[in-house]
This record gives sequence, structure tokens and C-alpha cells, in this order.
Amino acid sequence: MCLAIPAQITEKKPDGLAEVDILGVKRTIATDLTPAADVGDFVLVHAGFSIEIVSEEEAQQTLDLIREFPELADLKTA
Repeated sequence: MCLAIPAQITEKKPDGLAEVDILGVKRTIATDLTPAADVGDFVLVHAGFSIEIVSEEEAQQTLDLIREFPELADLKTA
């Protein structure tokens, strides 16, 4: 089973890296699989890699579901 979570790219970095925001948490990920992704885009992140660019609507729907079940994402508050 593959689990990916939506994240918004906040900064492009050298060497195919980017900083993303995942529910308020900043992470550095590799964008090798989504080289067209740019600042402001939403991507699905799995194992430290962006694997697909998704629409903001799709990303928000998934994030809303995660917020409904914080225990699944180990969130303390929604």
C-alpha cells in the first residue's frame, strides 16, 4: 500500500529539492519525479519524494479528511 500526503511547495532549492508545507510542518523533499512542480503547486509526497502534482482542490479535500481523523496522522489538534 502506498500512502502519500498533499503538500504545498513553498521554496525551490538547488539539486531538485524543494521545501514544502504539510499541515503546517516544513519538510525538504526531492522533486526528481515532478520536475515541473513550482512554488505554490500542491504535490503528493511519499517517502520524501513528490510523486504527482495535484490540484489545490484535490489537495484540500484530502487534507480535510486527514483533519477529521487526527489520530491517523498523529495530529494533536485539527
